[in-house]
Amino acid sequence: MKGVLLAGGTGSRLYPLTRITNKHLLPIYDRPMVQWAIEAVVSAGIQDIMLVTGGTHAGEFLRLLGNGHEFGIERLSYAYQERPGGIAEALGLAERFCDGEPVLVMLADNVVERSIRPMVEAFQARPEGARVLLTPVEEPEHLRHLGVPELDEAGRVVRIVEKPEDPPSHFGVTGIYCYDAGVFDVIKVLEPSGRGELEITDVNNHYVAQGSMRYDVLEGFWGDAGESIDAYYSVNDFVRAYGANKA
Repeated sequence: MKGVLLAGGTGSRLYPLTRITNKHLLPIYDRPMVQWAIEAVVSAGIQDIMLVTGGTHAGEFLRLLGNGHEFGIERLSYAYQERPGGIAEALGLAERFCDGEPVLVMLADNVVERSIRPMVEAFQARPEGARVLLTPVEEPEHLRHLGVPELDEAGRVVRIVEKPEDPPSHFGVTGIYCYDAGVFDVIKVLEPSGRGELEITDVNNHYVAQGSMRYDVLEGFWGDAGESIDAYYSVNDFVRAYGANKA
């Protein structure tokens, strides 16, 4: 199984902190943000990783990470997204890297308290379709900024709604996904959204429609350090106090 870390985007929600660097290179406690995502993927047993980034600061990742060996990566590849075309478009750049293997995808501004290895192992035991990681979110105002699953009486996902005004459940979809190799065929037939991007929610809803979407519910803290300035500092405070990626 391959790992893909998505570290592109303009970082506009963290401006002016991102005026002179990529947001994923900003510090979270004692290391760059992207390093927490790398640790999460490596500790899940995946050591063949591609990092997808873009913008004017892309070269800084090479300076920081090099060949990745220092961070437990066996092989580290890089891809460059020429414009902000959406998460699904960024993932599509990894098709040749994945070479027919399933893939763990993680947005590199996601920080989790607990290891994601149980999710990865569950997918590897049944490596078809898709698997997403959900997190309980009690505040409706926060859910309105996330993808939110609607669940039927049996607990199956019937659709995922992006940034719903009326959230259909109290779970948010984190930026951590497992897909079979067919995900790249799905991406190729996506239509751009109203903002001109290829949306990962459309990918996920394709698998929902097929009946091949499964999920796990994350235990412990989850934070999107790129969501806002306040969220960025909240994640910093949590990691400083409690750490991250714990077994």
